[in-house]
Amino acid sequence: MATSTTKALTGEEPPGTTGDGKTPRRRGALLHRLDVKGAPYAFVAPFFVVFAAFSFYPLVYTSWISLHDVELATLDVMEWVAFDNYVELWGDSRFWNALQNTITIGIISTVPQLMMALGLAHLLNYRMRASLFFRVASLVPYATSVAAAALVFTMIFERDFGMINWALGSVGIDPVDWEADKWPAQAAISTIVIWRWTGYNALLYLAAMQAIPAERYEAASLDGASRWKQFTHVTVPGIRSTIVFTIVLSTIGATQLFGEPLIFGQGPNGVTGGADNQYQTLGLLLYEEGWKNYQMGRSATVAWAMFMLLVLAFAAQRLIKRLRSRTS
Repeated sequence: MATSTTKALTGEEPPGTTGDGKTPRRRGALLHRLDVKGAPYAFVAPFFVVFAAFSFYPLVYTSWISLHDVELATLDVMEWVAFDNYVELWGDSRFWNALQNTITIGIISTVPQLMMALGLAHLLNYRMRASLFFRVASLVPYATSVAAAALVFTMIFERDFGMINWALGSVGIDPVDWEADKWPAQAAISTIVIWRWTGYNALLYLAAMQAIPAERYEAASLDGASRWKQFTHVTVPGIRSTIVFTIVLSTIGATQLFGEPLIFGQGPNGVTGGADNQYQTLGLLLYEEGWKNYQMGRSATVAWAMFMLLVLAFAAQRLIKRLRSRTS
């Protein structure tokens, strides 16, 4: 004789009832009250609780510190200064220099990086031999630690014995002091960022490309579209959301750039971004104020300036998207 559970599974008896099909069981009633639409929220809610505990609290705490004069050695002694730290930061030339360096390094590292990743993903999307090997190899730079990558590239861009200057000298070009000059230093740091993140973004693009239905390419081919037109009219629109996602990630990473310029400086100059702050980013300025000058209040002010910079960037992106949607 089949049990009530077996009957419920086979559809002979609705779940949550007794053997006679009339009296609901307690467990069945409880499961019945858990609506299917509300179940995901029950699973997601603990994540947001943890997120609030470890994200909102640091934001509130750093905002409170930024309104005080606090030293690293005596964090429990605070002197209320209101918005004086923000006023001093606004008039500090080092902040504007670090902001400019952060933007320029972010642009010259993000734009080539995403364009190269898009081209690499397009090549990997075709059927080719040893495709798995190339996909795994593209992740090797991402798996490499920041310290190891920056140290190797620092040796490559070394002024007297570096490989780059050796190659330039072989074609009659004078050696470049990559660390001392502003634009060469920023180009070298951007090269490290490009090398580390191009493969990772390429795999994101590749996954999105493989989700595009093959019928779209077949229809474009029947219409006489070349491979370039298929790429611009089928592939790129099909992965537009992934491209926006990588732009957001790259913007956040560029704003928080820290390890690459720090190790590139090879010593005390790494914290200050060179002798003349020629490649000091906002992340380095935050570290210098807090852990070199011991001014935690000013360091927290720089942190909040970085946060507001991201908020403004995302707000501008949303505004541009709305304007484009209205015009289209």
